[in-house]
Amino acid sequence: MKAAETLRRYSFATLLILLLALITGCSAIDNAVEKVARDVERNLLTGLPGANRQILGVKIDDTNAAQPQVGVESADVVYIEQVEAGLTRLLALYSSQYPIRIGPVRSARISDIDILAEYGRVGLIFSGAQSRLYPYLDAANIANLGAQRNPPTVYVRDSLRNAPTNMFVYPDKLLEVDENASSIDLVRKPGWSFGENPGTGIEIESAAVRWPNATYRVDWSSDEDRWLISFNGKPKVNPDGYQLGSPNFVIQIVPIVPSEFGDRFGGVTPKSEVVGSGKGFLLRDGFAIEVSWRRDSPETPTIWQLVDGSPAPFEPGQIWIALTANEPSFGYPEATVGDNQK
Repeated sequence: MKAAETLRRYSFATLLILLLALITGCSAIDNAVEKVARDVERNLLTGLPGANRQILGVKIDDTNAAQPQVGVESADVVYIEQVEAGLTRLLALYSSQYPIRIGPVRSARISDIDILAEYGRVGLIFSGAQSRLYPYLDAANIANLGAQRNPPTVYVRDSLRNAPTNMFVYPDKLLEVDENASSIDLVRKPGWSFGENPGTGIEIESAAVRWPNATYRVDWSSDEDRWLISFNGKPKVNPDGYQLGSPNFVIQIVPIVPSEFGDRFGGVTPKSEVVGSGKGFLLRDGFAIEVSWRRDSPETPTIWQLVDGSPAPFEPGQIWIALTANEPSFGYPEATVGDNQK
């Protein structure tokens, strides 16, 4: 799948170079391959071949009723954040590609402002927000691309789903019609870097992250070289039945505190404190690697380090970041458990 994705990104000129190399001999082939590797654009967030377009953030419902979600598999980065009643909601970032449709789109929260600030001026796609939050959104370095200011041809209600989990957005159409789109920044280099597995982790088979009313579980698939994601006890799949997953699943342990905001039912909106420092785990290659995170201000990137202070190397690919106040639980291979007991 990765090879096919890479091939689709090659230009006609690049393929012509390869064809000429095949004709002229092996040394020319090697030179052509090296030139292709140099010329292919790589997305800054994923490290994979891909464009570095304007960065969009989309608020996506993450309740049982919202499944299956649409377009999440195309995101470069996906945050899981806690909302009212201990439920979760996704904030998905897109820059390398924009899928045709994304959703179900839901409303913004106070946590989104600090989460997005390190990425520059992000175009925020959301279904609305409580009136008291709008001044904070307006004051933030965010381009408001919300449903309240765009036509129903861009934010479309799906007749096969029930409200409030039936709103979907067409991002390419949105960028064409919303005048705020011109102010969105191109994606910038994040605080993480990519590299080989440092060998400092513990081998695991699975990990579970729990919020008061939501549970995520990831299971390592050596065949697919990624963590397969389950939500509330069921595989998290897209409408085609493809199970969502990623080579990187980051568990970022943060304070989650009550905010001054709440929902219409009287629930208090929690705020994930992503500025500061703390610990976490980088899950990659079937290992859990203990890491630390530090972010000095909302505008500066989150720095990820190993226990010895060196940069924590991520695997190229999509990145999920679970913002939680709770320690995760890990499932270990039998041999690992036996070794730990000796």
